[in-house]
Amino acid sequence: MLPIANLNLKDLYQSTFEFFTSLSPSFSFSAFSAENTVSDLSFPLTPTDPTPRPRNLSASADEESPSLRDRLDAAERTDSHNSSFCNPSVGASVAASTLYSMRRENDAIKNELSKTQAEVARWEERYKTLEKTLKETRDLLKVRDKEIQVLKERERHSPEHHFRSTHFDRRRSCDPAHQRSDSSQSRQIRLSADWSEIHDDTLSQANGNHRRNGSDPYPDNMSTVSEEERAQSRSLETFLNKIDLWSGAQVIQAVQDLNSEILQFAASATELCTFSKQRPNSAKVTQASSEVATRLGAALSRLLATRDHSQDPMLVQLALQGCISYCISRALSSFCIGYQSKANITLTQIYTHMFHSEPQPTSSRWRALTHKHIHELHPELNEYAINEMTETIFRWSLDIFLISGSTNPQPNPASRENFRACFGAQVKRISKAACRLAQVTREEIMSANFEVIAADSGQLFDGQEMIDAFEDYGSSDGVVLCTTELGLRCSTRKATSDAPASEESIDRRILLRPKVVLESVVEVIDPR
Repeated sequence: MLPIANLNLKDLYQSTFEFFTSLSPSFSFSAFSAENTVSDLSFPLTPTDPTPRPRNLSASADEESPSLRDRLDAAERTDSHNSSFCNPSVGASVAASTLYSMRRENDAIKNELSKTQAEVARWEERYKTLEKTLKETRDLLKVRDKEIQVLKERERHSPEHHFRSTHFDRRRSCDPAHQRSDSSQSRQIRLSADWSEIHDDTLSQANGNHRRNGSDPYPDNMSTVSEEERAQSRSLETFLNKIDLWSGAQVIQAVQDLNSEILQFAASATELCTFSKQRPNSAKVTQASSEVATRLGAALSRLLATRDHSQDPMLVQLALQGCISYCISRALSSFCIGYQSKANITLTQIYTHMFHSEPQPTSSRWRALTHKHIHELHPELNEYAINEMTETIFRWSLDIFLISGSTNPQPNPASRENFRACFGAQVKRISKAACRLAQVTREEIMSANFEVIAADSGQLFDGQEMIDAFEDYGSSDGVVLCTTELGLRCSTRKATSDAPASEESIDRRILLRPKVVLESVVEVIDPR
């Protein structure tokens, strides 16, 4: 037996395993699991004949090895399939995870799409604004080109031009510098330089003749003419300049920003205040009612004093907007905000007369220079105007709260000071914006006259000149109760001659219609 055992020592583990496998056809793979290795398997060995048979075990193992590997691979595939089939929770969790990730990707794509749409809308608005500005710039260039042509025609037909051309043709043919520019301003400068050269030539000739014929006053006359030409050139440059530092679109935007500031203050102040049905009958209330009626009309003053605002103070907010709009429009109608009243009246009359009798650039330049030098003579005038307007807005607003039955702020000084401290910065911002708008319309715009307008209380509604703030809730017919948003009007003198202009020769356009509230608003706010 020993020699036989020695023959089977080669490949002991593999041959023995295959030996028992070949002798045990009842070997089962039912206990085989994907989690166990081959070394952990337990299988019964039931040989049919326990007596060993002398045979070539190596050859038998080589023949049975492929069959065994195929069985093991088939068992692994079957076990993997059964485990996934018998455990549906694993497949469900995988599907849920996939669905969750797809939803997250979908939400991210939606957010990115909304951001892209908002960006596209913003760029479209910017494109429209730039296109509008470009159109206005082109129109302005066309107007200036026409003015240059008119100045050229005037200069060409003037007798002075004919006289100068006879002296300067030879000099201009030799000097190429005279052929670079055809603008009226450069031509005036060249004429002054040519007069200076002629003066020098004539002066040298006169000095040569002086030794023979004595003194000659002609050089002094030529010097006087040269100085007059220079002064005339500077005067034309000053009073015929129509360059605007602000465009019409920018002025409209400034008025709209001012209206937004007024609306924010009125809404914030009304929301902070509380109102009561009972109103004290005192001398202060009577005086405040009279002053509010003077500013905003008797109808609005009566509505504020008689109606209950404890539930819906919308009427109080509209009255606040109306009183601030009236305050600013009255201040901007003066020649210089904060200046002396009598002097303002006189300067306004002078400018009105000049606007109807002089060319548009002349009257605009006079107003700009006058307004500028008033502020240079009184450097503190701008700060004084801002503080005065701020104080007026507070005083008028507190009068409205008083007659409306407000319990906060109360008529006592402490409550009013708290109200001023709460809204002081906001009201001062409104005053600064109004004063800045006044400076722009008076000093930085030469081509037209811009006016901030508001509709008067008691005026009949006109859809071409104003907008009904509640037009969506009913017909826009009736009488104006107050103005809640300011408008803008542009006036230009079309006549080019120095003769006085009539109303037909003045072009008036409303660039921004004021927004008003009609007396029928009571039916909209409180329908009974």
